[in-house]
Amino acid sequence: MTSSTAGLFQPFASASLQLANRLVMAPMTRSFAPEGVLGAEAAAYYARRAAQDCGLIITEATLIDRPSAGNDPAVPHFYGTEALARWAEVVRAVKVAGGRIWPQLWHVGALRSASSPWRPPTPLESPSGLSKPGRESGVAMTEAAVTQTIEAFAAAGAQAMRLGFDGVELHGAHGYLIDQFFWAGSNQRSDRWGGATLVERSRFAVEAVAAVRRATAPDFPIAIRLSQWKQQDFQARLALSPAEMEDWLRPLVDAGVDVLHCSQRRFWEPEFEGSDLNFAGWAKKLTGLPTITVGSVGLTGEFIAAYGGEVSQPASLDELMRRLDRGDFDLVAVGRALLADPAWCRKVREGRFDELSAFDRASLATLY
Repeated sequence: MTSSTAGLFQPFASASLQLANRLVMAPMTRSFAPEGVLGAEAAAYYARRAAQDCGLIITEATLIDRPSAGNDPAVPHFYGTEALARWAEVVRAVKVAGGRIWPQLWHVGALRSASSPWRPPTPLESPSGLSKPGRESGVAMTEAAVTQTIEAFAAAGAQAMRLGFDGVELHGAHGYLIDQFFWAGSNQRSDRWGGATLVERSRFAVEAVAAVRRATAPDFPIAIRLSQWKQQDFQARLALSPAEMEDWLRPLVDAGVDVLHCSQRRFWEPEFEGSDLNFAGWAKKLTGLPTITVGSVGLTGEFIAAYGGEVSQPASLDELMRRLDRGDFDLVAVGRALLADPAWCRKVREGRFDELSAFDRASLATLY
C-alpha cells in the first residue's frame, strides 16, 4: 500500500465491531430484485467486493415488512421465505470471501418514484401525509401504523441476526420515512411522534432503534444512516448548531446505536462555521461513537449528476486521508467508485491509481 492511503487499511475495533480495514461499501439501490427477490447474481456481486479488500459491505436498501414500504417493485424485500433465502446466499458468499456484511433496512415513507408509475398496494404512508412542505403524498400514519412499522424494523433486525449478518443499519437519511419524522417540513404531528423540536420528532427513530436492539443482542452492531440534506431539499438542515446536533444524536446513542453513518453530498464540506469538521467529524466529537463518512469519495461530481449524463472521474484521496489520519472519523463509505469497479479497494491499497475506473450512468445498468 502507499503511505498516503495506509490509514485506510488499518484494522478497526470498537466495543461491538471489528473490521480488517476502514473501507465500507456504501448502500446503493440497484433495483435488480423482481417482485422483491434478489437475483442469483447478487451473491457474487457483493462477494466480489469483499474479496477485493472492502472491510465492510452495507447492502442496498432492503424493505421492511410494510405494504407501502417501497416505491419500486424491483427493490429487495427483507421478509418472506424466498427473499430471505436469497439474502442468506449473499451472507454465505461474502463470508466465504472473507468479508463482513450488514443489511440496510428501509421504508421510503411518502416518496414516490421519479422514474416509475408503479405504486404499492396500499397508499404511501408518512408522519403527516407529506413528502415535503406543502406536497401531499399518501396518508398520515395512524398510531397503529407507527407501532406496526417499528415492529417491522425490529423483525427485520432479528432476521438479520438469524441469517448471520454481522450487524444492521437503519436508513434514517435522505428524506425517507425515518428522516420524514425528523424533518419539521414533513412531520406536522401534534401527538407524541411530532413536536416543535428535533428531539421530539426523533422519537420514532429512537423507538425503532430500541426495538431492533431488543430483538437482537446487546453486542449486535446497530448503525443508523443520517443526513441533514434531503433529496426533496438539498439545503435542508435538521441541526443548526453543535448543541442541536448533540441533542439529536444522543437519544439515538442511548437507544442502542453503535455506529453513526453520516451522509453528505460532499464529505469535505464543513458542517458548522468556525470548524472544518464535517458531519461525521462532529458526530464523533459529540457522541464518542465510531462514525462513517460518505459523500463523493474517490470521484468527481455527484451521484445525482450521473442521471443527467455527467461522467465522474477518479479523484484525489488526499483530503480524505488528511481527515482520517487526524481522527475525524473512523470509517469511509465508498459508493459510485465501488459500484463501477469491484477492485477499487485493492487498487487503492496497491497504489494502482491509474487503473481506477470512471463512473457513468451505464454503471447502473448491470449488477457487476
